[in-house]
Amino acid sequence: MSDLKIKIQSDIKTAMKNKDKFTRDTLRLLASAMKQIEVDERRELSDSEIIKILQKQIKQRNESASQYKDGGREDLATQELAEAELFIAYLPQQLSDKELSEKLTEIISKVGATSLKDMGKIMGIASKELQGVADGKRINICVKSILG
Repeated sequence: MSDLKIKIQSDIKTAMKNKDKFTRDTLRLLASAMKQIEVDERRELSDSEIIKILQKQIKQRNESASQYKDGGREDLATQELAEAELFIAYLPQQLSDKELSEKLTEIISKVGATSLKDMGKIMGIASKELQGVADGKRINICVKSILG
């Protein structure tokens, strides 16, 4: 069993003992999403796969919060953002903007990219190398600022 999955299950138990309904319920949603994939594919998830699930859940929460704000439902938006923050705690330490820029500059020179037309090549490599430490949106923006 992956270390991240063990930590999440342990945190669910801790939340139950502490009667922390928000943390318990939010982490149960995450555990349910992980279990669904494990049952469908009949295999254990690795830490990197769990990180992908976390990133997807965070993205969904942020999009939902944005829609709730547009609809004038600040209470629901706040709930979604709080859930996203809880999930962020399980991600590896994110790269700072400076570190991300340095890594992307290395990748750009390795690929030999000179313009935004090479974005596909850069994003393919960058997404693999920076998985878990920077999300695709941040990578995309940074690449555009370097090449643009």
